[in-house]
Amino acid sequence: MNAEVAKFIAIAIVMGAGTLFPAFAIGWIGSKGAEAIGRNPEAAPKVQTAMILAIAFAEAIAIYALVVSLILKFVA
Repeated sequence: MNAEVAKFIAIAIVMGAGTLFPAFAIGWIGSKGAEAIGRNPEAAPKVQTAMILAIAFAEAIAIYALVVSLILKFVA
């Protein structure tokens, strides 16, 4: 296996895992947030604030994966 091929496989693995798992996490956070709001509508503002913050952290993981894959592509 060529070093260039190994680099592209590593990039594919990083981007695949780095976008798949945060996408599942965002879906799970949204599902549980909607469930919590459905059970207690009075707590909706607090639940929504915490849910948006958690989604932002999960999305940051995908952005980190993108940065790592770009570093692998252009620097390594």
